[in-house]
Amino acid sequence: MSFSEFLAMGGYGFYVWTSYGLTLVVLLFNIIIPVVQRKQFFRQSLRQKRK
Repeated sequence: MSFSEFLAMGGYGFYVWTSYGLTLVVLLFNIIIPVVQRKQFFRQSLRQKRK
């Protein structure tokens, strides 16, 4: 079995690798978005305390 055969996955490689890619994107968004929202929350709360 060669590496190109592994990537092709019996003709289903495009679908398999696309699903892996989309899953990775969704997982990254699930990590990044709460971190960004947390930073925004703390910035907003600091602004309100300064007023």
